Amino acid sequence: MDRRPGMSVRLKLTLSYAGFIMVAGAVLLAAVWLFILRDLPEVYIAGFGQDIGQHALVRNFAPAAAGALIFLLAFGLVGGWFLAGRMLAPLDRITNATRLAGNGSVGHRVHLEGRQDEFRELADSFDSMLERIEAQAAEQQRFAANASHELRTPLAVTQTLLEVAREDPDHDDGELVRRLQAVNSRAIDLTEALLLLSRADQRSFIREPVDLSLIAEEATETLLPFAGKRGVVLTTSADAAPTFGSPALLGQLATNLVLNAIVHNLPADGTVSVATSVRAESATLVIENTGEELTPQAVATFVEPFQRGSRRARTDHAGVGLGLAIAESITRAHDGKLTLTPMPQGGLSVTVELPAAPASPVPQAAGNGFNR
Repeated sequence: MDRRPGMSVRLKLTLSYAGFIMVAGAVLLAAVWLFILRDLPEVYIAGFGQDIGQHALVRNFAPAAAGALIFLLAFGLVGGWFLAGRMLAPLDRITNATRLAGNGSVGHRVHLEGRQDEFRELADSFDSMLERIEAQAAEQQRFAANASHELRTPLAVTQTLLEVAREDPDHDDGELVRRLQAVNSRAIDLTEALLLLSRADQRSFIREPVDLSLIAEEATETLLPFAGKRGVVLTTSADAAPTFGSPALLGQLATNLVLNAIVHNLPADGTVSVATSVRAESATLVIENTGEELTPQAVATFVEPFQRGSRRARTDHAGVGLGLAIAESITRAHDGKLTLTPMPQGGLSVTVELPAAPASPVPQAAGNGFNR
């Protein structure tokens, strides 16, 4: 924004200090006149027998008062300039850091020393903001690199299949079409997952009353045949859990989590439990499954995009690696919290906490999901 040049804050503070000292000095001199000199008798006898008149005393007082005011003005300007510089020095450091951040450099920090005051609080808040921006920028760079790699893979596979088919005149067209269709489906799933993730991050949706229990029931009913094919027992305990949000996104959230729990399970006799309830003014969705033993360090990486873990990436239904990342983004967009906890006996417990709303049975539809 273009602004006309004006006085610096330091100069304004200097003039303010000097003006205050001048006013204080004038008030002091006026008090001396009102309460001391004005009440003197017309003539009084000073030391050594000299008679001094009131008018003569006033004439001697006026130049001295003027000299005192001039001294106070000079003292106020010099002292005010020095004090203003000392007071504004932290602000200069914050301003320089802001300019660097405005030019795209977010790796620096103010690191203002001293005890806590308004300037230190401002500097600490600015440093925290820079840390968040730097972390988000690094996360976006990793996400862009991973997304580029994931999107490039189907294209490279498609190109390889076409080159092999061109060099082999006796190739099976049906097999080629089947493989190309599978690769294309994966690319479509990845693109839709990226679009959904972007939509959740931008919070471009309308909030309305939603019951998490109905969302969870629909997700489990949709995935029940898939769970049966994989030998996973799916159970549901759905108590009313009203909240506000997007039915489609919350349906995607529940579907992602249930599908993820089914896919990453034991090879045989696995179980998945889905439960909803209201806890401490929060609508809660809890999904637990059996599976391999997981460490807290490994679980902490599951919400990162394109992270599947060691054995989890080799499953026949590994998906595109965005299921839990999408779930975390949807939860955050609804002002909620998603918690992943490894089970002691193996498997994973996923808890979604959303702000609860007054109970209102509003059935909602859920969308299709992408597993992690």
